[in-house]
Amino acid sequence: MTDQANGAESVLLMAALASASPIFFLKSAAKGGLDIPKGHPTKVISKTSLLRGFLKLPFLLKRTSKEVIITTHPVLNAYIGFLKRIGLVKAHVVARECTNVFSRYHGLKKMLFKVFYRVGYPAVDMVVCQTQEMRSVFLRNAYFIKPKRVVVLDNPIDIEQVKQHGETQIDDTDLKDTQYICAAGRLIPEKGFGVLISAFNFVAKDHPNVKLLIFGQGPENKSLKKLISSYGLEQKVILKGWSSNVLAYFKHASVCVVSSIKEGFPNVLLQMMTLNNCVVSTTCAGGIENIPGILKAKTNSVSSLASQLRIALSRGYHNKRHPRVRYLKNRSPSSFINSILSNLDDVSISTSN
Repeated sequence: MTDQANGAESVLLMAALASASPIFFLKSAAKGGLDIPKGHPTKVISKTSLLRGFLKLPFLLKRTSKEVIITTHPVLNAYIGFLKRIGLVKAHVVARECTNVFSRYHGLKKMLFKVFYRVGYPAVDMVVCQTQEMRSVFLRNAYFIKPKRVVVLDNPIDIEQVKQHGETQIDDTDLKDTQYICAAGRLIPEKGFGVLISAFNFVAKDHPNVKLLIFGQGPENKSLKKLISSYGLEQKVILKGWSSNVLAYFKHASVCVVSSIKEGFPNVLLQMMTLNNCVVSTTCAGGIENIPGILKAKTNSVSSLASQLRIALSRGYHNKRHPRVRYLKNRSPSSFINSILSNLDDVSISTSN
């Protein structure tokens, strides 16, 4: 949709770089865009609005025939599927599910998504889910899609690039003579930052020299500031906004934390695991409970998250890095692309028989 540096967009960029493929955005983000290498073929379809981007997209895609289009936003997935359904797109279409739509949304919004899926997804060649749990929920709701067309692929991570960005120096007056806990994501209810702040309120009483830094932008900014003020934590909890240097903060944090309530799979967790030995995550997505070498907390539970943060900050906590390294090593962007193409071939053969 845009080049905002969120998890789904970062996966799309990794796929484009690994396959040396052009990347298209309907519109450019106002700020906080992806770090796209100079010279990589990139096109922003509209400079003014998403609507103009949607209207112009068919004219760009109608020339594709033998190509594979990978898209990763539910509305855009459905739209491109619809364009294929009416014959304006001839290419293979791979729709990656960036979130667990059917369990994340409710009421009218969920009904609208079901309409989008029903209109566009029947023409999609393959659907990529991030976890087995996501696939199960998807198939229960998108019953009109044959199960053989829905595959599970782990999210990729470019470990060397993450490590390189993590080496950037931090010059931050907020961190003078203090330790800090670090979190990042859009400031929306699903990220659970309100729960994290409430948990930190308990932890801070035992660790007066520790601060909580939250990176990101979003509609919950004002409500989170009110919550911080209600606890009297204005000097302890800092909403840092967007930063191009967030990976360096991950590396040097005393603890990195994912506090989400519901996710497809948090890509930020993979970045944190790459850079830091001390990571706490809620079990907000399928498979997290089986990740070695991280501390797990219940979702939407202040007491559980506070308990795990206390363990992470304790002097006796020592984490071994090796189990996480083994977990991450098979998630390279090139492996991700190869898996998409291999599965697409298998799906095409099975559906033609």
